[in-house]
Amino acid sequence: MTIPGARGASLVDWSSGLALGAAGCSPEAGTGRDHETTAAEVAELARLAFESGAFTAAAGPRPGPGPVEDMIVTAQDSYHLIRFVETSFDSSVFLYLWLDRTEANLAVALFRLKDITARLVPA
Repeated sequence: MTIPGARGASLVDWSSGLALGAAGCSPEAGTGRDHETTAAEVAELARLAFESGAFTAAAGPRPGPGPVEDMIVTAQDSYHLIRFVETSFDSSVFLYLWLDRTEANLAVALFRLKDITARLVPA
């Protein structure tokens, strides 16, 4: 939550849609929804992108993690970032970050997410 503009974050399993951990607020907190609801909804988007053939390189699939490293969704007042966690096993986990658009620096947030996810799984 030390990333500039961060309002909420969740570690999510996209195969089940469950939030494995959460901090801060949910983007839908004012509607009575919580991190679990947000995690389930964002997991659908992540699953579609990760499993889509549209994002595979023109030369075909490459060995290693899926074709998508991260996703950025921009809304009128916010950014929503998804960063897939790379592991040596078949991982279905991503880090979701909700940022206030007026306070956030998108480049800084992306670099910080990359660093955080790299530290989640030891090499």
